[in-house]
Amino acid sequence: MRKTKTFLLMLGLVFIFVYVGKLIGGVEGMRWAFVAACGINFFSYFFSDKLVLKHYRATEVNEKQSPELYAIVKRLSANAGLPMPKVYIIPEKVPNAFATGRNPKHAAVAATQGLLELMTPQEIEGVLAHEMSHVKHYDILISSVAAVFAGAIASLGNFARMRGGNNNRSNGLFLLIGTILMPIAATIVQMSISRTREYAADEGAANLTKHPEWLMSALSKLENYARDYKMQNANSQTAHMFIINPFSGLNNVFSSLFSTHPSTSERIKKLAEIKRNIDIQQ
Repeated sequence: MRKTKTFLLMLGLVFIFVYVGKLIGGVEGMRWAFVAACGINFFSYFFSDKLVLKHYRATEVNEKQSPELYAIVKRLSANAGLPMPKVYIIPEKVPNAFATGRNPKHAAVAATQGLLELMTPQEIEGVLAHEMSHVKHYDILISSVAAVFAGAIASLGNFARMRGGNNNRSNGLFLLIGTILMPIAATIVQMSISRTREYAADEGAANLTKHPEWLMSALSKLENYARDYKMQNANSQTAHMFIINPFSGLNNVFSSLFSTHPSTSERIKKLAEIKRNIDIQQ
């Protein structure tokens, strides 16, 4: 299902680019837009993970450089029956984490320095178990691809706005594309990342660690930090990749309506239900 969704997302990008290409340059514009969209599709499939990791200045670490973090990921990978992913640390004081890659064999998990410093080992394990669940469910590919697509659409919108600023009869059309149609398209791409994937990853983490309370505690801390502090390099195109939305501090109806994450309180509530079930079974 997730592979099909990724294919449809890629196909949708081609249609968006070709349509806008037609509006801007007619048949010739369509041709160039088609080539550009195919190039972006190829790049996003094979290199979107590297692009996101580079954006956040993530550094790969090995067992000697970060023994505790590496040991947690290694243990979770073995328990989940997954290949060992690459492990990265993001030089960022605000605690957060994400997973990326095109499949479990080419996966990476990244945690901020703040997560490692401000969380207990159990909370860190709960967070990374959530990310390993994303790897297992193949969420990482569509999340990484969507990040690149959202950026590409935003760039297309900026181009249209620039064209709209020139003195010609097409001003209104270009401004319409740049200020309304492209932001809507970018939002649709973001919304294609279903909120249910976070619930599924939370449940997967609880089953993986057998301690839902670890993730419950971590989510509460993460939410509090996200409300008070903003990550330095955070952008809207990659916000959906993190375990907690880096823009949680924007508490308004609009941001909540279009958020790719369910509310943290609801996630904790569902984890509490899972914990009760685990306690009953034990």
